Amino acid sequence: MGQVLGLGITHYPPLTTQGNMCLRIRKCLDDPALPENFRDPDQWHPTMRAQWADDEGQAHSDRHRRDLIEQFRLVREQLDAFAPDWVLLWGDDQYENFREDCIPPYSVLAYEAFEFQPWKHHSRGRNAWDEPADKTFTVKGHRAAGKYLAEALLKQRIDVAYAYKPLHAPLGHAFSNSVLYLDYDRKGFPYPLLPFAINAYGRQVVSAHGAPLYPSQALAVLGPDEEKLDPPGPQPWRCFDVGAAIGRALQASPWRVAIVASSSWSHSFLVKKHALMFPDVESDKRYYQALCEGDWEFWRDTTIEQAEDRGHHELLNWFCLAGAMHALGIRKPRHAVFLESWISNSDKVFAVFPPSAEVSRAAVRT
Repeated sequence: MGQVLGLGITHYPPLTTQGNMCLRIRKCLDDPALPENFRDPDQWHPTMRAQWADDEGQAHSDRHRRDLIEQFRLVREQLDAFAPDWVLLWGDDQYENFREDCIPPYSVLAYEAFEFQPWKHHSRGRNAWDEPADKTFTVKGHRAAGKYLAEALLKQRIDVAYAYKPLHAPLGHAFSNSVLYLDYDRKGFPYPLLPFAINAYGRQVVSAHGAPLYPSQALAVLGPDEEKLDPPGPQPWRCFDVGAAIGRALQASPWRVAIVASSSWSHSFLVKKHALMFPDVESDKRYYQALCEGDWEFWRDTTIEQAEDRGHHELLNWFCLAGAMHALGIRKPRHAVFLESWISNSDKVFAVFPPSAEVSRAAVRT
């Protein structure tokens, strides 16, 4: 019987950089397409105004960075204590590996190994570790686990794509950043990795080439009638069901597996009702409350239209985790934290759930 550890993290790209992580707000303010009612800080939410302060968010950026690193270290400790045989990682592909020739709703990346150079085309300045541009990272894959999981999902009537080699990129940033952050102190990442790619960006994956947008860019790329949009990503409730099927499959497997959902929550550049300037913090808090309370039906009762309205595109990764926890009978995380940030593009959430074996033993005792 398998054992499963559930984890939730972020792959927030600015954490790879040095300096102020909140300067996107300045770019929004300088954008002529930004509606005038968003330009006046006096009209902003008090928390947003306090975070921006008189230093253009530098102090908030510094605190936010420290908080993120602290949480990654905590999650890594939990991962090492569990000592998994391999790690399944739900992440989104933003026009990286999947492009015009193939965009599956979700896909198991059952590669033998992964080699990537995150700093080779890094456009954000010096990376946070001052590592050389040609530094190569190598992570083991787990083809056998990928084949097992694909077959198990197909048997549960989940039609899933799978691949043994990449198309256009060795590893999308949702996965590579997750590994870099879980190994923030560079002690090595010894666990074989099985990425599970989700088409989280759906309508904007090809039309926007996966790029974060500012108001004027959204008008130029998508048009006022959004006639250039692509088909949507998978329904959140379907991702929930996929996660549940994965949870059942892993419980029936011979492995100890850490399953990890990686994404920030509501993304500013996806929230049209906020002029692409700040996230839907209220919705994030409601989903976080449901996460902490184990209210999985609230999670499952979500449509793709609701997710898109809230900028919850990448939260599809967490819907998979929620479904797995529900299927395994795990109601609540034993550790969770909500890092509220109005000006760094997104709120971030970290979560650690009790291993499924602990839940099973508790059920037997009661």
